[in-house]
Amino acid sequence: MLAEGTFDGKVAIVTGGGSGLGRAIALELARTGASVVVAGRRPEALAETVELVEARGGRATAQSTDVRQPDQVDALVAAAVERFGRVDVLVNNAAGNFVVRAEDLSPNGWRAVVSIVLDGSFLCARVAGLQMIEQGEGGAILGVLASYAWTGGPGTIHSAAAKAGVHSMTKTLAVEWGKHGIRVNCITPGPTDTEGAGAALWPTQEDRDRIAASVPLGRFATPEEVAWWAAALCSPYASYITGANLVIDGGHWLEQESYLPALEQRPAT
Repeated sequence: MLAEGTFDGKVAIVTGGGSGLGRAIALELARTGASVVVAGRRPEALAETVELVEARGGRATAQSTDVRQPDQVDALVAAAVERFGRVDVLVNNAAGNFVVRAEDLSPNGWRAVVSIVLDGSFLCARVAGLQMIEQGEGGAILGVLASYAWTGGPGTIHSAAAKAGVHSMTKTLAVEWGKHGIRVNCITPGPTDTEGAGAALWPTQEDRDRIAASVPLGRFATPEEVAWWAAALCSPYASYITGANLVIDGGHWLEQESYLPALEQRPAT
């Protein structure tokens, strides 16, 4: 866990900051001194995050944002600069997901997830990156992946493809923007106790038990466990780390458990 004051004077934007992992990351960044801008499509949830930050003595503001819309992303970064004067950290956490077999996935379903995860990550990185370049003092951008980005993910083909794109984008930007002192990294959380992903990926207790049993450490992560490392990769302690992906999943990816429920046994032929 980082010391309080690690991010003093810094400003962080966290997309998908109204709940779950995004909220946990925003709280951790604020605890360690950052002024935080939380973005998302649910104003009430964003307001709750701001209230939690302020109740703990931190500084935060909310900006309603659909990361698929370039004008709204422009407004997000502009709001951060107007309120706090600069942008030093971007956490691309906004995501969408649901379990579906590839043959049942509609074009609209594909576009919805890919637009949020991949397009949104690029649009936010682009505008925040331009602001960091203009400031001339470097910065940190963090993407949030899932292990099926490199293993494949039966039941999550849309999200797997989009997050694979984010992984590639991360490595590309790390090279292109290294000269500006901007570090670009990823984290890959495993199954985590959050209300959003949980409802989509393990909706029943049976699903939850099946997924937990596939984690070598035998349990789900807490949002705080992931948030500690997210903040650390954006901090000065990671000043010589870029283009990296830190897996925080209890060894889950080694087991290759699908998010699809177990298929029924076919009769022998």
